[in-house]
Amino acid sequence: MNVTAPAKSIRATDTARVDLLLIAEMVSANARVLDIGCGDGTLLRILAEKRGVDARGIELSQAGVNNCVAQGLSVIQGDADTDLVHYPDLAFDYAILSQTIQATYAPRDVLEQLLRIGKRVIVSFPNFGHWRVRAQLLFGGQMPQTDNLPDRWYHTPNIHLCTIKDFLALCEDAGARVERAVALNAYGRKLAVSMPYFAQNLFGEQAVFLLSR
Repeated sequence: MNVTAPAKSIRATDTARVDLLLIAEMVSANARVLDIGCGDGTLLRILAEKRGVDARGIELSQAGVNNCVAQGLSVIQGDADTDLVHYPDLAFDYAILSQTIQATYAPRDVLEQLLRIGKRVIVSFPNFGHWRVRAQLLFGGQMPQTDNLPDRWYHTPNIHLCTIKDFLALCEDAGARVERAVALNAYGRKLAVSMPYFAQNLFGEQAVFLLSR
């Protein structure tokens, strides 16, 4: 994935992960970064190659860890719900949780741990408030499937799906300050920053938030 490429061309090959490009834009050069739920290491590679960061990762699956280590990435096996407590306060410039918070057992606890160990926190997630999701529930009467929510309800790892409005409420409850919030449409393009949150909640297929205390 090329961090300098247009979002539309990225989406053709990495359909649901254009959020990684936006995350990379939010990270300062040479920062110290922890990527929780780093998967196959795509974001770690982008950050290391394009931002020159000191990038570390945590991944739950052993296969994901093996894949990352085989690429020379600094990744350990760990669980966001249980293992973040072992990191000291403000150990990283950025703590990143991309497309993972909805799969955690205790999203608020995880967010509070991120805010503790990172000077800034970046969270991305699929927006369950998108109009297609609402339409599938309203007219089809079934749990929706989209590019960002591709699995059937009985196969999905997601256990705490939320909307942009829900996440804003979580930030308020956790005492997180929203420095930047960007919603992406179905084509991976940013919605206008002037668009009110209720409209982003309706038309944003996924969202990326930059947070701090």
